[in-house]
Amino acid sequence: MAAAAPPPKPEELQPHPVKDQLPNVSYCITSPPPWPEAILLGFQHYLVMLGTTVLIPTTLVTQMGGGNEEKAKMVQTLLFVAGINTFFQTLFGTRLPAVIGGSCTFVPTTISIIFAGRYSDIVNPQERFERIMRGTQGALIVASTLQIVVGFSGLWRNVVRFLSPLSAVPLVALSGFGLYELGFPVLAKCVEIGLPEIVFLLVFSQYIPHVMKGEKRIFDRFAVIFSVTIVWIYAHLLTVGGAYKNVPQTTQETCRTDRAGIISGAPWIRIPYPFQWGAPTFDAGEAFATMAASFVALVESTGAFIAVSRYASATPMPPSVLSRGIGWQGVGILLSGIFGTGNGSSVSVENAGLLALTQVGSRRVVQISAGFMIFFSILGKFGAVFASIPAPIVAALYCLFFAYVGMYVI
Repeated sequence: MAAAAPPPKPEELQPHPVKDQLPNVSYCITSPPPWPEAILLGFQHYLVMLGTTVLIPTTLVTQMGGGNEEKAKMVQTLLFVAGINTFFQTLFGTRLPAVIGGSCTFVPTTISIIFAGRYSDIVNPQERFERIMRGTQGALIVASTLQIVVGFSGLWRNVVRFLSPLSAVPLVALSGFGLYELGFPVLAKCVEIGLPEIVFLLVFSQYIPHVMKGEKRIFDRFAVIFSVTIVWIYAHLLTVGGAYKNVPQTTQETCRTDRAGIISGAPWIRIPYPFQWGAPTFDAGEAFATMAASFVALVESTGAFIAVSRYASATPMPPSVLSRGIGWQGVGILLSGIFGTGNGSSVSVENAGLLALTQVGSRRVVQISAGFMIFFSILGKFGAVFASIPAPIVAALYCLFFAYVGMYVI
């Protein structure tokens, strides 16, 4: 009689078991790296979030009627509020290493407010800018109640309870791939700068670590700082060398390192304060339109929170924690309306991708980056220097970071 076959081993039954946490993450949420490394990583997060922070005022301020001074003040205000919101989210919200910055989701709604009929008769550009900013303030204050109520009341907790892995994957993927219009299309506006940036970024982050293996990971962990520094110097040499003297104005504004107008318009020291543009005004149509954008940002941030928890090697978030984070994000939109950023806030998807690249999910690193945001928003001239990085360089970073978020797997 033949002997009975031995029972199968657990790994034979499930050769690829599902893991709650990602392997190879060097520093998780509560295990920060050494202070020098943490400061550099925090500064790297600050550089990455600058792209959207500068892009939004560049898109909106001119249409509002403002100039370089108004653009610089709006960038400062966005940075200041982003730093406060990031601190609140890491301390009281989900407590994940999530950067809360300006959201492009609100830009179409803000543009609709700009072209509203009640501002069309204003001739003075300065007065028109301030009136529109006060209108966006009122709309953001009203729209913030959506996420505050849905988050803190627990309604969103009841929704995400039914969010299975099958539905979470496409949600997170769309959060990353849905922003690709800020990547390759912007990079293509100045290929001679954007293409070297993405090549250097890939070399430092993907190839050098395989060639130069060592205990300390330097090139891939600080690939953003290395690549941006090299290409920024290269772009400045092209500018001072006269490479863009006889090119169209749009090309000069995109490629040159001296056409942002932020450095000249930024004050040396300025602290953004509530209602700096005046008392907010309220309009029902503008408020409902901004509330719709707030709901879109809510869904997008839900996917980004899931990606951040994954790349920070955290255990899956309970629905109650995610709902609380949405509530604090609503508080962030409220602060955006009070301070007058001209735009709402959400989880920075590009910074979630940076977590995946560096494999450092420390909460302290993101809190240090929030400190950089507040510091450079107050010291306007110094912050404006970093904010003047040409947009194609930042867009090249986005091409990789959005891909990291989009390829999220459970």
